[in-house]
Amino acid sequence: MIKHYIIDGNNLIGKMSQMGKRNASSREQLVLKLDRYFHQKKVTVSLHFDGFEKEIISASRLRIVYSQKRTADALIKSEIENYNSTKSICVVTSDFNLMEFARVCSCKVKKSEEFANELKDNVDRDNEEEKIKSISNEEMKKLFLGN
Repeated sequence: MIKHYIIDGNNLIGKMSQMGKRNASSREQLVLKLDRYFHQKKVTVSLHFDGFEKEIISASRLRIVYSQKRTADALIKSEIENYNSTKSICVVTSDFNLMEFARVCSCKVKKSEEFANELKDNVDRDNEEEKIKSISNEEMKKLFLGN
């Protein structure tokens, strides 16, 4: 059972066609999508970005890690090495070297493209549910009962 997700943020942004370039805005969009995706899941999540924090991005379900002068990959590897139960980790990346490292450490690996599709499906489902909730009971009666 997965208890902890480690996400290669820049890699994931690069696989999400609707995100565009890797900048502060795309980072913020990703955090919002991930917060929504994980909001009722009983897992911990660390989201890794290369570089320095330029703008503070608040998140309720994520721990956001900036690599500073190191690479995000190096910090992800370090986090995996320091985790007690690596079998309960899911690493989200499409970086070949990082995927192989995670597999050797017994982590589950999910390609960024696959996870990006899950996020998109989740957003689509949430939007559909919001539309359904916005339709009043009277509108539903008219729609289905013809009154």
